[in-house]
Amino acid sequence: MDPKVYINGKLFEKSEARISVFDHGLLYGDGVFEGIRSYSGRVFRLTQHVDRLYESARAIHLEIPIPRAAMADAVVQTLAANKLTDAYIRVVVTRGAGSLGLDPRKTTDPQIIIITDKIALYPPELYEHGLKIVTAATTRNHPNAVNPRIKSLNYLNNILAKIEATQAGCLEALMLNHKGELAECTGDNVFVVQHGTIHTPSIDSGILEGITRASVIDLAREAGYPVIERTMDRLDVFKADECFLTGTAAELIPVIECDGRIIGDGKPGPITRELLKRFQALVREGH
Repeated sequence: MDPKVYINGKLFEKSEARISVFDHGLLYGDGVFEGIRSYSGRVFRLTQHVDRLYESARAIHLEIPIPRAAMADAVVQTLAANKLTDAYIRVVVTRGAGSLGLDPRKTTDPQIIIITDKIALYPPELYEHGLKIVTAATTRNHPNAVNPRIKSLNYLNNILAKIEATQAGCLEALMLNHKGELAECTGDNVFVVQHGTIHTPSIDSGILEGITRASVIDLAREAGYPVIERTMDRLDVFKADECFLTGTAAELIPVIECDGRIIGDGKPGPITRELLKRFQALVREGH
């Protein structure tokens, strides 16, 4: 069955889903998006994702032409139309078609696009044995340029770092901010465990305020683990007992090596494994 794509209130076959080549989302990366997951037909943290979408849009002076409740309904309806239960959902809002100039006032009709599909970001064995990562030379966008808390369509900063990862034979790369501090990976937030305490870069380190990140912090604290959000650097990763990444697509995945340094004993640690089990239970329960 050809997947159905939602565009502005209508469902189109994948082969018929189109937007204008003059859309500023295509021409300039002018728009916002969200990646969302569903488990057993239930959309995980839908309200939080929709809220972040609208907050990102507000930050770039983009008016989304439907209310939040209608957006949430559209996500659920698109998922149902594609008969998917465990899926990845991409919601995109572009500025709309305009001229070849930058002026957003010359654009019309923002485009709302919802795509649903299956996704497996990493091979299953990496969740069991762990991931190797490197530090990218590409610096995270300065927050006074394009704030990383805005989930915009312009992901070139992340893509350049991702290229560095793949060229090094890895699937992910750490990104440092303009001060040389640890920020996040190209598509995931980063955590380390040291002496039973969990550490993760704070929001002002230049990171996306991940929804899976927040869920894992809550799970860790419920399990009795201290969680500290703070300024960090690469040394914190090198000397860590454990390390793991979180993200909507990645969920929670262990890291066992960074820049050739073995983390801990080179295997996913006990706290990482426990949190992964707790997260899997959380999404199965539909909370």
